[in-house]
Amino acid sequence: MESILIFGHKNPDTDSVCASISLSYLKNHLGANTAPRVLGHINKESKFVLDYFKVKEPEYLNNVKVQLRSIDYNKEVLAKENMSVKNAMQFMQDKKVTALPIIQSDNKLLGFVTLKEIATLLVNGVRESLNTNYQNIIETLDGSEILRFQDEIEGNILIGSYQSQTFVEEVNLNSNHILIIGDRYKVLNHAIEQKIKLIILTGNHQLPSDLLEKAKENKINVIATKLDTFNTGNLITLSNYVKTIVMNTTPITVLNTDYRTDFIDLANKIGHTNYPLVNKKQECLGLIKITDVDKYEKQKVILVDHNNLAQSVPGIEEADIEEIIDHHNLGAIGTSVPINFRSMPVGCTCTIIYKMYQEFEVNIPKDIAGLMLSAILSDTLIFQSPTTTEEDRVAAEKLAQIADVEIEKYGREMLTEASSIKGMTIEEVFYQDFKSYKVANTTLGISQIITMDFENIKSNMTEYITKLDEIANGEYGVVTLFITDVIQNGSYILFNQKAKDLIREAFNLPNIEEGTFIPGLVSRKKQMLPNIMETLEKRA
Repeated sequence: MESILIFGHKNPDTDSVCASISLSYLKNHLGANTAPRVLGHINKESKFVLDYFKVKEPEYLNNVKVQLRSIDYNKEVLAKENMSVKNAMQFMQDKKVTALPIIQSDNKLLGFVTLKEIATLLVNGVRESLNTNYQNIIETLDGSEILRFQDEIEGNILIGSYQSQTFVEEVNLNSNHILIIGDRYKVLNHAIEQKIKLIILTGNHQLPSDLLEKAKENKINVIATKLDTFNTGNLITLSNYVKTIVMNTTPITVLNTDYRTDFIDLANKIGHTNYPLVNKKQECLGLIKITDVDKYEKQKVILVDHNNLAQSVPGIEEADIEEIIDHHNLGAIGTSVPINFRSMPVGCTCTIIYKMYQEFEVNIPKDIAGLMLSAILSDTLIFQSPTTTEEDRVAAEKLAQIADVEIEKYGREMLTEASSIKGMTIEEVFYQDFKSYKVANTTLGISQIITMDFENIKSNMTEYITKLDEIANGEYGVVTLFITDVIQNGSYILFNQKAKDLIREAFNLPNIEEGTFIPGLVSRKKQMLPNIMETLEKRA
């Protein structure tokens, strides 16, 4: 069974990372099969926490888009290259398809045959040559084996329709000929003497014993059929290998790792009905049609620390969201069926997960306790954030006991370790913890970093503002960077220049400039975002 993936938002912070790991541990202890993931590179703080408690970093999840290998495509329509045309036609009819991928013995795709090409063969095809095997001929003509010396049969077809004397005198026979004939023993004797490749006796006639012995001596293949000469001549072409049909040897193929959405775009553009599906080794796996695209198994996921499409993994709309655990305002994620949705007005997702451990009476290991504690201290800024609740404090105290750490000392060590921006580019600083929101037809981007090193940013203020303006000129109307200093209990603010009046109004600041310090402003969720959202909505 494929694992249920548990992950937080893009640009993962400590709560997002630790919540994914802690919830996965709980779910697996209760019998589920889950795996934690992250949607981006973890920040310094999260790395410090994982290293401190010796916990492995979760694997990176690029997307949950549906790949073609998850679609219920037709895996039963592969035709071996030595299948007869007749059997290929019957195969198409039985499987209700209009095309067949033709594969070699190693399953590599040889070509692609459609019903149209087979029909063209029946109407206009060459009937003078044969390239097949002995068994295909027997099956096609409903024949019986008389003599078999070769399995592979390739040669030119002749029908014994001339008078015997004329045939013997005027038709040059050799070992490359295949003769369809009834009880014309003079012609048969001549053909045997010329050591032709194959004799097909029609009308269920048999070779007399003397001719049979001579045929054995000359190692001539002989097949008998109850069909008459006319019908045998018409049907014999259908015993040819299906690979001999003029077919598309370079068809448009799709990889089993291609995304469903890309396949839909391709099929709409090309307009074909059927496409061979191959893997990276170019082994053909089956046939996929545009009508198959809605028959797929969804990746099961659980979201933590977010419930907004814009903040989640690409392809989330194609996944099966089983559960959401979050402490943010409700975003724009919809599901087709009811799910477990747990949202609480607390300072950290891990506070909710701690409660779940209590409810299920599951003991919390020391390392998991350390992760959940770290997330709570990070999100509440060691309880200085206005988002902090009594539940956060109680959970942190209990978890600190299990993790065997002192809250204030460990919390400051964690934040100090995480707050250094030395050596980071402006872009790395900005996107370290960046979230976007849709508000009143405007896209709002809010980045928040926690550092005691504002002087480093101040010395590069012009470059930071240029970067914010650059980002805003794309899809964003308002872009801000809040530099939160937990020691001073406030935040410095940078913003794109066009948003200056809006920021002044949002925070009720008569004289705002780039880098203004706003005392008490530490929470994006309860202070920064609501103030800007309210102002945008007023102006809409």
